[in-house]
Amino acid sequence: MSTLFQPLSLKSITLRNRIAVPPMCQYSAIDGRVNDWHVQNYAAMARGGAGLVIVEATAVAPEGRITPHCAGIWNDELAQAFVPTLQAIKQHGAVPGIQIAHAGRKASANSPWEGDNHIADEASGGWQTIAPSPLAFGGQLNKQPQEMSLADIARVRDDFVAAAKRAREVGFEWLELHFAHGYLAQSFFSEHSNQRTDAYGGNYQNRSRFLRETFAAVREVWPEHLPLAIRFGVLEFDGNDEQTLTESIDLTRGLKEAGLDLMNVSIGFSTSQARIPWAPGFMGPIAERVRREAGLPVASAWGFGDPQVAEQAVRDNQLDLVMVGKAHLANPHWAYHAARELKIDRASWTLPAPYAHWLERY
Repeated sequence: MSTLFQPLSLKSITLRNRIAVPPMCQYSAIDGRVNDWHVQNYAAMARGGAGLVIVEATAVAPEGRITPHCAGIWNDELAQAFVPTLQAIKQHGAVPGIQIAHAGRKASANSPWEGDNHIADEASGGWQTIAPSPLAFGGQLNKQPQEMSLADIARVRDDFVAAAKRAREVGFEWLELHFAHGYLAQSFFSEHSNQRTDAYGGNYQNRSRFLRETFAAVREVWPEHLPLAIRFGVLEFDGNDEQTLTESIDLTRGLKEAGLDLMNVSIGFSTSQARIPWAPGFMGPIAERVRREAGLPVASAWGFGDPQVAEQAVRDNQLDLVMVGKAHLANPHWAYHAARELKIDRASWTLPAPYAHWLERY
C-alpha cells in the first residue's frame, strides 16, 4: 500500500488518505455568502477521493476579505450558507474543513482576473484596511493601512473566536487558522510589516503575541475532539530565513503545548522582494524540520501535484498530510489518477461506486 493512501487519524477524525485539498479562494461569493458554485467546486474534489477538503479563506469580518467577492463567516446567516457545501463534502467521504482568516493590509483588492490590485476608494467598492503598522505592502497593493489600536486587536481576536464557534455549530470538522501569506496574523509576526513599539511589536515574543492570544482564545471554543490547525509562513525567503525559521519553530512548540494539532507549513509572503526557489516539493525539507524539531504533525503545499513527489514526501516523513491545490482544480479526480500512477491495484476504489463500476468493467 502506498503511504500516500494510508489513513491519517488526528483526534477523533480519520482521513481516508493523506491527500488534502487546501484552501483556494474562488472569489465567487456575494456579500460574503457562498453559493452553488462552492457546492459544486468542493463536492467534485471530495467525490474525486481527497481525504480532507478545506474551504477557502473565509473572512472573520467584512474588512478581512481579500476582495469584495470572498467568502465570510461574520454572522450566522453566512455560516448557514456553508451547510450545503459541507454536507456535499461529507456525502462523498471527505472530511469538511474551513480556514478562517483576516487579510489585513492585503484586503480591499480586486479579484485576480480584475487586476489583483487595491481598490482605489470606497466609491469603487473598497474599504479601509488595518494592520499592525501603517505600512503598505507595495507594488499593486499600495493602500496604506490604518494602524490597529489595542481595541482593534481585541476585536479581531474576538472575531476569530466568533467565527470558530459558527464553524463548529454548522458542522465543520476541521478548523484551520490562516496565519500566513502576509495577511493580518503573519503581518504581526513579520518585521517587514510590524514596526510597533508596544507589547505587539519589537522582539519575537511581542510580534508573536497576536498569534498566540488568538490561537488560545479559539482553542477555548473549538471542540477538543476535533483537529485545530494553523497555516503559517515559517520563513520569507528574504535572506534572513534561519532566524525566522528558528523563531517559527519555537512558536510552533509553544502552540503545540497550547493545543495545536497540526501545522500547515507555508511561506510568509510578507515582502514583495522574496526570492522563492520554486521547485517540485521544495517545502518538504522545511516542513520536515518543523515536524522533527517541534514534534507535531505537519502538512504543506506548493509543488506536490506530481503523485510521485507527494508519495515520497509522506514516505520520507517530511509530511503527514499533503496539500494538493492547483492539480485538483485541473483534475478533481487527482486521487484516482495518483493511485493509478503509484500502481495501486484496482485504483478505482478511490472513486464512488457509479464511477468505479465503469472504470473497472470496461
